[in-house]
Amino acid sequence: MNAMLVVIVGIAILVVGYIFYGGWLAKQWGVDDSKTTPAHELEDGMDYVPAKAPVLMGHHFSSIAGAGPINGPIQAAVFGWVPVVLWVLIGGIFFGAVHDYGALFASIRHKGQSLGEVVAVNIGERAKKLFLVFSYLTLVLVVAAFASIVAGTFEAKYTEAGAVDMAASATNASVAMISILFILMAIIFGILVYRRGAPLSVATIAGVIGIIICLVIGLNFHPIYLSNTAWMWIIAVYILVASVAPVWILLQPRDYLSSFLLYGMMIIAAVGVIGAGLTGADAAHMDMPAFTAWKDPITSLGTMFPALFVTIACGAISGFHSLVGSGTTAKQLDHERDAKPIAYGGMLIECALALISLAAVSFIWTEYKAGDIRVPTQVFATGISRMVASIPGLESTQTTVSSLLVLTVSAFCLTSLDTATRLARYMFQEFWLKPGETYKDATGVKATLCNPLVATAITVVLGVGLGMTGYGKIWPLFGAANQLLAALALLTVCAWLGNIGRNNKMFYFPMGFMLIVTLTSLFQTVTGRAKMIMAGAEGVDWGTYAQAILGTLLFILAIVLAIEGCQTIFGKKKKA
Repeated sequence: MNAMLVVIVGIAILVVGYIFYGGWLAKQWGVDDSKTTPAHELEDGMDYVPAKAPVLMGHHFSSIAGAGPINGPIQAAVFGWVPVVLWVLIGGIFFGAVHDYGALFASIRHKGQSLGEVVAVNIGERAKKLFLVFSYLTLVLVVAAFASIVAGTFEAKYTEAGAVDMAASATNASVAMISILFILMAIIFGILVYRRGAPLSVATIAGVIGIIICLVIGLNFHPIYLSNTAWMWIIAVYILVASVAPVWILLQPRDYLSSFLLYGMMIIAAVGVIGAGLTGADAAHMDMPAFTAWKDPITSLGTMFPALFVTIACGAISGFHSLVGSGTTAKQLDHERDAKPIAYGGMLIECALALISLAAVSFIWTEYKAGDIRVPTQVFATGISRMVASIPGLESTQTTVSSLLVLTVSAFCLTSLDTATRLARYMFQEFWLKPGETYKDATGVKATLCNPLVATAITVVLGVGLGMTGYGKIWPLFGAANQLLAALALLTVCAWLGNIGRNNKMFYFPMGFMLIVTLTSLFQTVTGRAKMIMAGAEGVDWGTYAQAILGTLLFILAIVLAIEGCQTIFGKKKKA
């Protein structure tokens, strides 16, 4: 099978899904562009700030993308390319895009508040508390994971004598330098656009030129070489500040500008896939089997069910997206019509990136299968750069293209990191507040806990602390927790649509399927760790206990939430 055909046909199917199914959903749900969005109704200059559609698309897409649509499909490729393509296309159009669009739309119809408030109004206050605890724990895992990933891509490498290995550290130092320059450029961009009234078109052109300058400087001048621990401390301070700063000064402009990096990466990848296909390069043919085996024969993912559906998250459906959509995007949406391209369309763009990622691993399948290249970012960069280099006239570009792809993927981890921290702060605050209250209404101890700086600091301490002390021990829980969050988000939106008399039947199968998949995966993880503990297996430590305890807690929370939600949806419980 030619990889170019797989990607092109797949993208064509995604476009058809966007036009027809996305348009049908807007009519079924009653999207009304004449309604005032929360960004205008509650504008406060900090969280509620109207953003033009291209700017908000940049923030939203940068926040939800990260390395997810690259890592998942590459890891799941061990089952063959057919299962991956089917799940990306079916999951993206009928699961993930519906999930993202529904979560954003539900939030803007609830004054831009998070899904926790949607749960409270449509299912119940107790369910809201449980949902907020579940979401907060998942976000702490996200902060821990991405803080560690970012620090790992910034850290210096050392020789056996303890000296900095300049050659081995060069790429990481470049990533760090480019990220710092991006932050400074984003602040300038935000001031020019939102405080000086600079036209977005002019500012965008200047910003794209600035991106190129940042890349050139970062690749050639990178004097900062720090240890992993030092970067973890710096990252902690950065996300603490970034997550309480007004969105217009950093989050909106940085994500908007960063999105051009991601778009550029996708263009380079598309050029590689199509160019290799048209030139008939050997790399253009998918060497990987259409289907390998029901049980992963290469790594240790387990059986296709449930592993495939948990491993490919951002490329098909991801619970984190619902928190981004209802946490930050809903507070910045200028018009209701913008929800479809930003949420539904943004998810399908991720699906396209997932297909390109699958093509990348197929080009180096022999090396991937043998274990020579396994890290997803390296697999993606190597595969795409080889395709580009197979095009006549571009033979000498492989090293440069590979470096740029690694830098781009690494830079986006930072974007997701501070968005996750801000979302966790929202969740933490909502847990202590009554319906309709803001942190400014709280008194006593709650006033302290709900203070944005305090709530963020608690999140940063927990998240970065886990990152410093072995978060990897509980990382296996993240996949199941994230997809469980997606199932609960689908259930929540379904309950709301039913309560207001709108068609919600398109949610029945996706939410039921995702509940079964994720609960099965979580059960396997918990029982596996329990068996290790009871058998006194080698390698059992505090991390193993943490996996068992957190997994059990998340499993129970999900079961209770699912029961209460289904009672509301199917009429066995009085609706709010």
